Amino acid sequence: MPIISAPSVLIDGAFRGPAAVIIDGDRIVDVIDGVPAAADDHLQLPTGLLTPGLVDLQINGAFGIDFITATPADWACVAATLPRTGVTAFQPTFTTAPLETLVAGIARAALARQAQSFGARLLGVHLEGPFLSPAQAGVHPTEHMLTPSAAHLDTLLGTGPQDIVTMVTMAPELTDALGAVRRLVAAGICVSIGHTDATAAQVRAATDAGAAMVTHIFNAMRGLGHREPGAAGQSLADQRLVVGLIADLMHVSGEIVLVVMRAAAGRVALVTDAMAAAGMAPGRYELGETVVDVFADGLPRNRAGAIAGSTLTLDDAVRNVVSVGISTAAAFEAATSVPADLIGRPDLGRLQAGALADLVWWSDDLAPMRTWVGGRVVELSVVA
Repeated sequence: MPIISAPSVLIDGAFRGPAAVIIDGDRIVDVIDGVPAAADDHLQLPTGLLTPGLVDLQINGAFGIDFITATPADWACVAATLPRTGVTAFQPTFTTAPLETLVAGIARAALARQAQSFGARLLGVHLEGPFLSPAQAGVHPTEHMLTPSAAHLDTLLGTGPQDIVTMVTMAPELTDALGAVRRLVAAGICVSIGHTDATAAQVRAATDAGAAMVTHIFNAMRGLGHREPGAAGQSLADQRLVVGLIADLMHVSGEIVLVVMRAAAGRVALVTDAMAAAGMAPGRYELGETVVDVFADGLPRNRAGAIAGSTLTLDDAVRNVVSVGISTAAAFEAATSVPADLIGRPDLGRLQAGALADLVWWSDDLAPMRTWVGGRVVELSVVA
């Protein structure tokens, strides 16, 4: 059986080493301390770190591709290219759009997942809209926002395989929201609270109903107050909630990254909220129906100057978190096991027996050196 050993390996939330991962087919069968004797099927990494593959729960696009309109060739390009950033599994995220646009996008994503044989795993669709608050719209088009009625849910959930929608971001103060949360959770779909003007009490009620995450904390939500904590404060206080964080040091400052990582230790999920411009040169791109300009600072903005997604990659997010003073192990946990556990995938985001053999070898300065998906080395494509 193939063996990969490294000087330092992320095991159970801490780096240990030297250690080795033993693989059979597409699965890990054992993780052992020490370096086994040399053999033909033993890859002994001389330096750096070995971790599970990264899991991105909120990514709207990358490499010039917007996921909601992606073609089969687009999906193949993304799956082949994301591993260069250490990502081995992702939830393509659709922003607010007309129902028929969302339904068509969901159907294309389902076909892409069915056809996939290599590259980063397409887990399922994250619907970041249309069930959002116009008061916290960001760049989402308010004219397409809806209440989460049973009819609207029927339309969206009736597309493709039953498990193709894996996450829905929702404003819990909307009419019918709490009933929708219960219905989605009962169907195995993770509900995240976001683009919301909800009070702490409304967030608590949604969490009681089964919501499990807050979408990109501090962005597009009621601000933190000392008497009204809002969604941000409630998510930091409530141990039941995973906190989504865009750690590009622009959506939130380095100081806030440090505060969030400390206040919600062990329950932060790093996300990119990346759009088509990620991995590309500055220029003009699309985020759903929104025209976005990316300038030299790398921050996408719409015509009015509002932030529209990001150009962040998840490996950069990990490095940024480490740069503000968080341990390397905690930073990687926030991009591996925390997001995997949130969506009910204990076979991802960890190096342990039974998990999928999705691994990344990192240099000592945390640059991805090699990525495996299902025990196979991913040949990284070159973006034109």
